[in-house]
Formats: sequence, C-alpha cells, structure tokens
Amino acid sequence: METNKGTVVVIGAGIAGLSSAFYLVQEGWKVIILEKNTLADNCSYGNAGMIVPSHFTPMAAPGIVAQGIKWMFDSKSPFYVRPNLSWNLVNWGIKFLKHATKQHVDRHAEAIRDLNLYSSTLYDIWSAQPTFDFELEQSGIMMLYKSKEVQHEEIELAKRAQDLNLDVDVLDAAGVQALEPELKLDVLGAAFYKCDGKLYPPKLMSQLIAYLTQHGVEFHEQTAVTHFTTSSHKVKEVVTSKGSFSADEIVVTAGAYLPQLTSKLSLKTPLMPGKGYSFMYSPQEDKTLKHAALLLEARVAVTPMNGQIRFSGTMELGSADDKINSNRVKGIVEAIPKYFPELEVPYPENKIWFGYRPCPPDGLPYLGRTSKLSNVTIAAGGGMMGLSLGPAFGKAVADILSERKTATDISTFNPDRFD
Repeated sequence: METNKGTVVVIGAGIAGLSSAFYLVQEGWKVIILEKNTLADNCSYGNAGMIVPSHFTPMAAPGIVAQGIKWMFDSKSPFYVRPNLSWNLVNWGIKFLKHATKQHVDRHAEAIRDLNLYSSTLYDIWSAQPTFDFELEQSGIMMLYKSKEVQHEEIELAKRAQDLNLDVDVLDAAGVQALEPELKLDVLGAAFYKCDGKLYPPKLMSQLIAYLTQHGVEFHEQTAVTHFTTSSHKVKEVVTSKGSFSADEIVVTAGAYLPQLTSKLSLKTPLMPGKGYSFMYSPQEDKTLKHAALLLEARVAVTPMNGQIRFSGTMELGSADDKINSNRVKGIVEAIPKYFPELEVPYPENKIWFGYRPCPPDGLPYLGRTSKLSNVTIAAGGGMMGLSLGPAFGKAVADILSERKTATDISTFNPDRFD
C-alpha cells in the first residue's frame, strides 16, 4: 500500500463515496469523508440490491416518454410527477425529452454495459476478501412480464442485449416456474439476465465503513457543505457547518444533492431526485424466492436478501421531502399478487423505507474531472444503477486522481456535458 499521496475530501458517504475511499486509501491517499446526514441514511441502504449489466438502456429512452405520460398523474403508478411549479423540474423535463431518442440509447449502450460489467467484476473481487460477506450472488435476475405488449418489447431488448454479448435467455411461463419451484408465478414469461446479480446493501455498507475506519479514513457525519474556497482554478478549502477542510483533491459523490453542491462551484449538473420506496417481507418457509426479479408492468423490484424478500420501486419526481406517500407504497403492494398469487403481503405500515435516486435528464451518470476546477472529480448520478455502479465509480476516481487510464471509456459520462 502506497503512502503520502496527499489528502482527498470525499463529499457523500453513499456507495460511490465509500467505494472511492476504498480505492484511494489503498493507493496511499489520506481520505476525509463528509456526510450531510448520518452514515446510515442514504439511498445505498434501502435499494433493491441489484447488480445490473442488463440496464444498458439509459432512463431517457423513447418508450418511457409515452408510458410516463400515461402514468405521471396517477399517484399509484410506477412513475409519478408530484404537482408543483418547480423550474428545476420543468428544465429537467425539457432536457429529458430532448435525449429520449433511439440514437441516444444506441450511442451510450456499450459504455453503460461496460461500466456495469466492470463493476460486477469488482464486486466479485471484494466478495472474495475475508473482511467482506455481503451475500453476493451472481445468480441472475428475471424480468417478468404478463402482457403480450411487454413480452414483445422485452424480447426485442433481450436480442439487443445478446448483440451486446450479455448472457440472457428468454423463458416461457414453464421455464420461469422451473427456476422458482417453491413459489407459484402468474406470468407469460421472462427475460432471464444471467449476467446480473444481487447483494444485501446494509451488510455491504457497514462492512465498507468498518474497513475504511480501520484504514484511517476520517468520517464527519451531519456535516453540510456551505461553500468552497477557490483560487487559481482549484478548490483550496471545503467550508462546512462543522469547520473547514483543506485538501489536494475533492471528490463529489453527493447523490441526489449533487446540484446543490455543484452550483456552489458554478458547475451545471442537472438532476432530479427520484423518490423510491422499499420494505422487507418474511415469507413462509415453503414460499421462498430463489432469484431476484423485476415485475415489468408494475416496475417493482423483488430481491431475496437476509432471509427475507425486499420489495422496492416507484419513481416519484419532485423536490425532496420527508413524507411517505402511502399511495406509492400501495401501488407496490397491490402489484405483488398479480405475479405471485400465493404471496399475501400486507401494507407494511411503519416499516417503510424511502430514498432518492439521483436522476440526470439524459439517464447517464456524471463521472470524471471537471475542466473548470483542476482538482474536482465528480462521481454521481447513477439513477437506478447507483449500487450496481459503485465499485466502478470508486475505481475510476482512484485512476483519475493517479492520472491513469480508466478501465472502461468514461468520456460519455463527462460531468461538464451540460455546461
């Protein structure tokens, strides 16, 4: 392990921030992590826990526009726009529409695929270390569908995935049922992405924090960045609610709060927080689920983890708040028996988790150095792929700070692309 490379301030303690710190300390950087909330309070804990090379299509895709318009005013639908007069939301929507083209999808599919596959490989390496045991299973994800329309769309997408050399099979209802012998399913079939995997996020996060603490990383919780001191196109100090921090390099991994931070640096990284919900369910011993799944028409993720099943989903666009919209959760609960008729999942009452996916308007993450400030690197905006991309984000950050070529081409994720 190298030493004395300098000091890095990482802003944000989600999976991108912790992954960046993981690789930076191994290369001899002194790392300070600033987190505006607590270490147990971000989107990396309650998400679906999925590793998704299958998600090579940016959220800004042609089909989502027509479907989104049908859904956007239904408070139980998978996609909902909370009514408000926010200019940020309008501006985001205009940019989203501009990028929702087939050309945009085709242009960026390989870069997204490569970053996800690389990240999956890094998870394998982590899991092999004795200090980590976060229930990693590279056992595939079933994309379950009930309607002919979605079946057609998913088969076409599976063909595109096969063209991209991803390991995917199209299964009929019997093929799906054979994968899940203990639980009855009511579906037409599925695309089974054998290239995908899953893990248990709380274990991953707690083990990463323990590792980083043992390796000298400083954590500062409930420490909000108020402004930056800059000179000669460099950040000299990060000024916070709990004092100032000097550093040689700044890494911004602030998730859904990214625009508030980058605006203090006169950078434009448009992004909307996409609110999602999740809850845990304990199935009967003879009704267990072996594989993770996405219920496509309902846009609900189903992940077996820690002896339970996590149900998660919905995309609620609007400014961040601390309210639970019960209709959003009811939409998830009501979708479950349509696919799993033997599961009687009650409304979870006081056991509901929510968090904010950081969603750029073009559906692409922000990853790389900004040209405006020579010592600022951004790794954020993973949207629904945040956990999946975490290790690749972190390794790219370490490569950038050490002036090495990154393992995959990240030029398409340039954080200056909206300036």
